[in-house]
Amino acid sequence: MTEVAAVHPEPRTAPDFEQEALKHVWIHSAEWIRLAEERGFRVFERAYGSTLVDVYGREFIDGLSGLWVVNAGHGRKEIAEAMAEQAAKLAYVSSANHTTVPTVRLAHELALRLPGDLNRVFFCSGGSEAVESAIKIAKQVQAMRGFPKRYKIIARRGSYHGMTYGAMSLTQSRNEKFFGPFMYGVYYVPSPNRYRNDFGLEGEEGDLMCANYVEQEILYQDPETVAAVIGEPISTSNGVHVPSPKYWQRLREICDKYGVLLIMDEVINGFGRTGKLFAAEHFGVVPDLMTMAKGITSGYAPMGAVAVRDSVFQIFQEQKEVPLGHLLTFGGHAVAAAAALKNLEIFEREGLVQQSAEKGAYLLEKLKELLRHPTVGDVRGLGLMCGIELVKSKTTKEKWPRNSAFIKALERRMNEKGLLTRVWEIVHVAPPLVVTYEELDRIVTIIDEALTETENEFASEIAD
Repeated sequence: MTEVAAVHPEPRTAPDFEQEALKHVWIHSAEWIRLAEERGFRVFERAYGSTLVDVYGREFIDGLSGLWVVNAGHGRKEIAEAMAEQAAKLAYVSSANHTTVPTVRLAHELALRLPGDLNRVFFCSGGSEAVESAIKIAKQVQAMRGFPKRYKIIARRGSYHGMTYGAMSLTQSRNEKFFGPFMYGVYYVPSPNRYRNDFGLEGEEGDLMCANYVEQEILYQDPETVAAVIGEPISTSNGVHVPSPKYWQRLREICDKYGVLLIMDEVINGFGRTGKLFAAEHFGVVPDLMTMAKGITSGYAPMGAVAVRDSVFQIFQEQKEVPLGHLLTFGGHAVAAAAALKNLEIFEREGLVQQSAEKGAYLLEKLKELLRHPTVGDVRGLGLMCGIELVKSKTTKEKWPRNSAFIKALERRMNEKGLLTRVWEIVHVAPPLVVTYEELDRIVTIIDEALTETENEFASEIAD
């Protein structure tokens, strides 16, 4: 153990912060050799609107809203003030048996805005916890209804639902080498994909085949063993494919037919990201459980939630002596609830959901102009949640490997030009809902320039 430094040390330089980050901070998903050798990370000091500023004073457009989080934009002093006021008044009570005024107010405001009869809210600290909670609620509800063998969960290929153990078990990109075996009873079905449909079908027909496959899987597993089906309304991890409303309506019919609970994971989709407050509104479907996080506070405080329908909570009202076998220390934290309330107030005062719809339509049309590039196979999205699919060949639709030199070079150029976002085989474009039209134009220009330069560098590897 080193000698303890002063709580308020001497001023640090930008390189000092980088060195101390490398020494002490476990940056979650980073490759450490790349961090040390290439400085594959940045230390940020402040932000405003859609702009991030690092310790060197360099400005970047936040093209991913952090991680689809900062929907109301950076630098909202009134959210910070609401949090400070609540912390001074009351920061914490046990969520096991009690609650707080802002938590009650938030649950009420959410119930007013959630689709259908999603009226009961279980709070937690983030998206993975929300999914973990939804799994446990679904399984316990099925058991309390008299179906103890209903433990299986059906998820979708290419899905992402979080990184806690149960949530990671639903995530198909889970790391079997380090963490398997995973939670027993998870099965995968095809996900809507109009660019590479698993059945070779196009449009709505392909979507409906994916939905009907869920029924086949339920029958194969035996309906008496299936607890729930889970999916994002629009899956970001699987490439931002927007299905027909009939897809979700068919899933609703199937789940009702077999007594299976339908879970919509709105952790990324929710709070205006798709041009509706909740993406479920696009599809005319009310799920049995809905997970939320990220945009619920726009990242100003950690918070997540699971909303359930009256019909789901009813069993706990009937069996009053049986509590949910689950709790989380920081669920419904008073300061986070205060942040969420102020966040909702800003959303409505500034019409951010409508802004997302209008700006998203503008962004999508601008991004479609990039289809002239030989490496842009498809452009799609809804609201301010868009994706650009990168290919080696438009004819074969061969993907660029996520860790390929082409992808890394493209990401580096975009960063150097002042845009931060996720560049995999999909370039995700999801800026804060407060993004300006000028910033949207700048985002498209940066991607266009970076693609041209990178395509020139790797011309020999591009098939078309």
